[in-house]
Amino acid sequence: MFIDVSLADLKIAITFMQIYSIVLYMLNKIKHTIMCVDDEIDNVEALERIFRKKYTVLKATSADEGLKLLKINKVSLIIADQRMPIKTGVEFLKESIALYPDAVRILLTGYTDVDSIIAAINSGEVYRYITKPWDPADLALTIDKAIEKYELSSELKEKNAQLRTAYEELKTLDEAKNNFMILINHELKTPLTVILSFLELLRETSLSAEQKKYVERISSSSEKLRQIIDDVLSFVSAETGLMKVTKKKISAQKLIGDILEKFTDAARAKKQKIVLPKKDQDLKIDPQIIGSAFERLLDNAIKFGDAGSDIEIKITPAGKERIEFAVINEGKPLSATTIEKILRPFSLDEDIMKHSQGLGLGLSLTQALLKRHDSALHID
Repeated sequence: MFIDVSLADLKIAITFMQIYSIVLYMLNKIKHTIMCVDDEIDNVEALERIFRKKYTVLKATSADEGLKLLKINKVSLIIADQRMPIKTGVEFLKESIALYPDAVRILLTGYTDVDSIIAAINSGEVYRYITKPWDPADLALTIDKAIEKYELSSELKEKNAQLRTAYEELKTLDEAKNNFMILINHELKTPLTVILSFLELLRETSLSAEQKKYVERISSSSEKLRQIIDDVLSFVSAETGLMKVTKKKISAQKLIGDILEKFTDAARAKKQKIVLPKKDQDLKIDPQIIGSAFERLLDNAIKFGDAGSDIEIKITPAGKERIEFAVINEGKPLSATTIEKILRPFSLDEDIMKHSQGLGLGLSLTQALLKRHDSALHID
């Protein structure tokens, strides 16, 4: 299929596009409005002549007239003479803040007392002061820079507003995610409890060898599902601050000993030796939270440590009422990128972590638990 377009048609199309671009450019360059306030009409008109080509200029010969104009016009910059009857320039500029807090304010003054000028600037939130008689070129440059400041300030304010909106949206989504996960896990846990209860009843009945095998497989899968649900609920509870922290005194040997019993077979299967700390240490912790975190660290150390290697558990004082709890294994070193990835929840790296089981919550859950306990996880 061919489209017949003449050279004349093409030129018209290009011309139209150029005009369209120029119009868009001009629309984006709408003139800023500035206000000039001076009780001497000659000064006001002189200011208008300097700025009228680049800006829309509003004129007023008194502070009250200027305030009336401000109520019906949006301005980017205000120039006011300091010495005016009834209200001074600083008093006028101070009142203008309520109407246009973001407008740039410039003060015209014939004062030579520096202290008076500084006081006036601080009182009226003045960007700069210009002494009379002014230099037109210097004044024009000052106004251009002030307008640039106004544009940057307005852009920054807009970006900050967008960031606040985005943050609130993310916070809402995060809360919705947590509520959804809690709800889903609760709804899964209820029927799972029923399944496990009936499995126990089945075990009490007369079953054939094949039926027993089926029951054990159902039981094993159900336990895995329960562990996943418990992990997700623990993660959400720790992240949202719902998990309660109850500290009590316990010895390190007691804490470690209770957990080691669960990993004896796993370590023996890989011919790994677990080296315990030589000295006991009294701890004031939440045994359930710290025990759960330590259990996951030890599981990770055994799973990904080299066969036949030592796994060392160290406890070192780390300041007042704080200790460093370390689980050290021998294995393939991890890059900073990989460490960052495996600390993210629900993140799996099949090539590096060498497994496909679980949800990728192990270390991220450990980190969440320790954070809830006012601690932190470090991986070297």
